[in-house]
Amino acid sequence: MNFDLSDLRAFVAVADLASFRAAAEALHLSQPALSRRVDKLEQALGFRLLERSTRKVELNAMGRAFLPRARHVLAELGGALLGMADLAERIHGLVTVACIPSAVDNFVARAARGFQQRFPRIRLRVLDQPAPEILMSVARAEADFGISYLGTQEPDLDFDPLVDEPFVLACRRDHPLAQRPEVSWAELAAHDCIALAPGSGNRLLIEQGLAGSGARPRWHCEAQHVPAVLSLAEAGVGVGAVPQLALAAGTSLVGVPLVAPRIARSVGVVRRRGRPLSPAAQAFFDNLNEISLQRLPVKRKQLRKK
Repeated sequence: MNFDLSDLRAFVAVADLASFRAAAEALHLSQPALSRRVDKLEQALGFRLLERSTRKVELNAMGRAFLPRARHVLAELGGALLGMADLAERIHGLVTVACIPSAVDNFVARAARGFQQRFPRIRLRVLDQPAPEILMSVARAEADFGISYLGTQEPDLDFDPLVDEPFVLACRRDHPLAQRPEVSWAELAAHDCIALAPGSGNRLLIEQGLAGSGARPRWHCEAQHVPAVLSLAEAGVGVGAVPQLALAAGTSLVGVPLVAPRIARSVGVVRRRGRPLSPAAQAFFDNLNEISLQRLPVKRKQLRKK
C-alpha cells in the first residue's frame, strides 16, 4: 500500500485530538500538509476514516476499527527503536494504561513520575475507567495493559495480581463507628449506609461475599462509583463500604476494617494473552512493578515479564 508511517501518525493525531488544527500544531505541520497525509492514507486503504464538517471531525465506523491497528503499528516501530542505544534521548512513543480510578494515585501516578524522568520523550496516556471498560480497552488493543479487579476469568486475557485489597467502612471521624477497631457487616443494619449501585463490579463482589452470612446492611442511598460514595459519606449522608485503597487519596474519612466476613478484591494487571508488551509498555510495566512492591500494604507476588 502506498502510505508511510507519517500518514499513520497524522491520522492518529487527528483521531486523538478531534481537530485538524490541533493535530497540525502537535505535529508541527501546516493544516494542508496534515490533510494531504490523511487523504493519502484513506486513498491507499480504499475507504474513509474520518467524517469532516465545518464544525467538527470524528471517526466513522471504519476509522474506529482502524485506529487500534494504526496505534499497534506505531507502537511496534517504537518498540524496535527502544532496543537501540541512547533510547531516552531519541525516541518518541506512547504507552496507554487503562485503570480503575483508585489505581491512578496508588500505582500509576507514582510509576509515571519515575518513568517520565527515564524516558522524557515517551508519552503516557491514562484511561481511568470502570472495571468492565478496562477489559474491553485491553481486549481491543486500545490500551497496552490495564489495572483492574476484574479479568481473572477472561479466556483471552492474563491477570497478574498486585494486591489483595479489603473492603473497609468509610465514615466521618465524628461517626459512632469511627473509633472501632473493626465493624461486622451485620452491625451496619443499624446505620444509614451508602451502597454502590447494583450491576457495578464492587457491588457484585460485596453481594457474593455476604451470600450465606445472614448480614444485611441497610442501604438507604446508592451511588454508581466509589468517589461518589466517598463524597456522600464526607457530607454525612451515611457510611459506605469501599475498597481500602480508595481512601488513600487525601480523603478526611476514616477506614474501619469490615469483618464477619472479610471481603477483599484482587487488584492486578490485565494483559492480552500471548501478546508481549512493546518495549515502551514493558518499561512502564517494570516501573509499575517496582512501585507496587514499595507502596502497597499487602503484596501478592512480583509481576512476571512476558
